[in-house]
Amino acid sequence: MDRFTPPGGIDKLLALMAALRDPARGCAWDIAQTATSIIPYTIEEAYEVADAVTSGNTDELRDELGDLLLQVVFQAQIAKEFGQFEFADVVEAITAKLVRRHPHVFDAQGSLLDPSDRIVDPEIIAAAWQRIKAEERAE
Repeated sequence: MDRFTPPGGIDKLLALMAALRDPARGCAWDIAQTATSIIPYTIEEAYEVADAVTSGNTDELRDELGDLLLQVVFQAQIAKEFGQFEFADVVEAITAKLVRRHPHVFDAQGSLLDPSDRIVDPEIIAAAWQRIKAEERAE
């Protein structure tokens, strides 16, 4: 019998989810799930994160963030199985979006701006964020 020993970090979680969804050796419940069927769990976990933040319980917050991350990994694994995208694509997309929406922190290549070149007024930053978001939607 071979033992499941994934690497560490996020790779460990990704490997674990792939094992759970393995058609030959995985978990029947996990295999049966679809992107649509796990939506209620994703929503539930988001609310549980909010409750943990509100309560100020950092141990609970850590655990609930893990549960919410699991939902992201679950969706990405399902998408990977259908040849749509992988978790790394999710990471790349959010990284590019954060750089794009923070021109007051990063230059176009993603390098940090010199502190003397940064905008520090939260109202100006919020207005720019909304403008950039609207431009992205228009594209």
